Amino acid sequence: MENEGLSIVDKRTKTTYDIPLHKGTVRAMDLRQIKTGPEDFGLMTYDPAFVNTASCHSAITFIDGDKGILRYRGYPIEQLAEKCTYLEVAYLVVHGELPTVSQLKEWVSKITHHTMLHESTKNFLGGFRHDAHPMGMFISTVAALSTIYPDARNVRDPGVRQLQIYRLIGKVPTIAAYTYRHGFGYPYIYPDNDLSYAENFMNMLWRMAEPKYRANTALARALDILFILHADHEQNCSANVMRSVGSSQADPFVATAAAAAALSGPLHGGANEEVLKMLDEIGSKDRIPAYIERVKAGRVKLMGFGHRVYKNYDPRARIIRRAAGQVFEVTGRNPKLDIALELERIALEDEYFVKRRLYPNVDFYSGIIYQAMGFTPHMFTVLFAIPRTAGWLAQWQEMLQDPEQKIARPRQIYTGYAQRDFVPIEKRGA
Repeated sequence: MENEGLSIVDKRTKTTYDIPLHKGTVRAMDLRQIKTGPEDFGLMTYDPAFVNTASCHSAITFIDGDKGILRYRGYPIEQLAEKCTYLEVAYLVVHGELPTVSQLKEWVSKITHHTMLHESTKNFLGGFRHDAHPMGMFISTVAALSTIYPDARNVRDPGVRQLQIYRLIGKVPTIAAYTYRHGFGYPYIYPDNDLSYAENFMNMLWRMAEPKYRANTALARALDILFILHADHEQNCSANVMRSVGSSQADPFVATAAAAAALSGPLHGGANEEVLKMLDEIGSKDRIPAYIERVKAGRVKLMGFGHRVYKNYDPRARIIRRAAGQVFEVTGRNPKLDIALELERIALEDEYFVKRRLYPNVDFYSGIIYQAMGFTPHMFTVLFAIPRTAGWLAQWQEMLQDPEQKIARPRQIYTGYAQRDFVPIEKRGA
């Protein structure tokens, strides 16, 4: 449209610039023309943590944080969580459309037959200490797969990329299960191709001496739903890392390991563990009011509430809250749930939290469910990484196919010294 643009007046030079709008945004390179003179580099934008900067075009995930909307490829997360399996959603996220019956059958078959790990990878896992953190083991092992599959470096070949997608989505549950069993000193369990994605993961986690592991169907479905909810989440920290590392044309194994490393931080994938620590600190419902007062005084944080993107109720939290009931029917009620529900009730009614738009996010309930299913908190980020692998791979492939993408290389605002002359060591002050 003719009026789709901005007029900017540079008060330093009294010059007016017409800046076009691109899909409702200003291209940062269009600002480079704004200069005080020929020697001036030109205007840059400054945006720590990319709070208001779009780094790419993407057709994968849509979020409207003010309205509490999350969609994968246009489909509401509520519909996908109710009607799909995780692998069906993973196909959608990676390929852009829900699969047909034949496409889903082939997709599941390919992934199922890429769940085995090379025996040398098992030896690699065996080299970790008995008390090694599962996420450190997971990151390292995913990166090590790069040495097993050197063909993965040919990232410009669509067929090669597809093969690595099968491999990674198939193998991350196996790696995750092995990191879990390593800490207990249990032997590793091979994948069972007769089981679904979630059931097979549970088999590799918990099978002991029985000849055939039978997963509880309610728990397997709850785990599948949790995987669906965590499949992708737009340009979050780890997705940004996946794209940034992948922009150098690094292979997807090392790029996925880098994304998982970003996920391992307590401000990203570790947030649900922080929620459990908070609930343990509160201890009982009668101690909630005192804790709320400490939150208002700024002495502690209300973990699991608020989100960089969502300024409304996180739609994933609603789904997990419903799934929690199904899990507790099998496992017995986790007493932490009563504390969580009362915290949520207060936060949704108290003016302090309503004014700040602090609503429960996905991490508020996921840790309680994982704990009820038998996972210890140090496994939570690994459980997050399994389904998010599909999202990372979708982001990686989309980035490689975008003609505008180059190797990631942000600018900086230099705040150090100007030029200084070298001083010999004997003349330097203390």
